[in-house]
Amino acid sequence: MSMRIDLNSDLGESFGNYVFGNDEGILELVSSANIACGYHAGDHNVMQRTVNLAVQNGVGIGAHPGLPDLAGFGRRYIEVDPEDVYNMVVYQIGALRAFVDLKGAHIQHVKPHGALFNMAAKDRAVADAVARAVSDLDPSFILFGLAGSELVKAGKEQGLNVAEEVFADRAYQADGSLTSRTIAGAVLHDENVVIERAVRMVREGKVEAVDGTLVPVQADTICVHGDGAQALVFVKQLQEAFTQAGIEIKRVSDK
Repeated sequence: MSMRIDLNSDLGESFGNYVFGNDEGILELVSSANIACGYHAGDHNVMQRTVNLAVQNGVGIGAHPGLPDLAGFGRRYIEVDPEDVYNMVVYQIGALRAFVDLKGAHIQHVKPHGALFNMAAKDRAVADAVARAVSDLDPSFILFGLAGSELVKAGKEQGLNVAEEVFADRAYQADGSLTSRTIAGAVLHDENVVIERAVRMVREGKVEAVDGTLVPVQADTICVHGDGAQALVFVKQLQEAFTQAGIEIKRVSDK
């Protein structure tokens, strides 16, 4: 049986006069897009444009809800209770869904952003709140969560289809968690290293942690952060490397 992977990127993260990433170029290459919903990045104009571009390119559309933290790009930890998490996720998915509905399209998946993603990976109460919000809005949505995390477990218990996510450009800890961005080396910039790790995660289901440990991972979808300076280069090289390795790139919703 041939191998396959969903290649996703966090997009639509510009807002107002602030422009981040190369959404147009990346959307020509990825199979799924996680579109910011206004809390950590993005705004109504950017959401509309990004949804339109995703539809034009046949890319799976995902809501990318985050903590209300524009100044910190949603990567700072904020103390929130489960009810707050539930409501902020519902609110943000609803905002994106309005633009998706106008195009006659549908949301494929939901992926929490930044600190919210990492909180849901470890904190079961946060994970349950995210999974319930997704399930209550539409149980057909696919929930993206860090491979092996509490969010993956919570999504499965809610009866959701879950895509376990790995990261091409992030350093891993021995427990399978992502290295904090406050630590040097948390984000990888060497193109050769990123590509080699990505192919290995898909083909072998393993990733090397910072201490040399080989961590088992389930790779249903792989992310390249769209705000990175090298994002477009990484996406192009990943696409080429996967093709050469006989790995098919397809949306997680495509059977």
